[in-house]
Amino acid sequence: MILVLKNHLAKRYMFGLFKKKSEKEKLQEQYKKLLEEAHKLSTTNRKMSDQKAYEADEIMKQIEKLG
Repeated sequence: MILVLKNHLAKRYMFGLFKKKSEKEKLQEQYKKLLEEAHKLSTTNRKMSDQKAYEADEIMKQIEKLG
């Protein structure tokens, strides 16, 4: 039973590797990355942090347009 489950999960993972990301998924990754950068910069460079947050906000607007 466990071996069957392992094989099933392995197959799902392998097929997931070749799945193309949608435009929305790409934007969501970009949004997350920008927010992380903004957070890291918030303690050292407020101006750059604000710029990254603004860029993330613009990405979120694009995500919302996609639905």
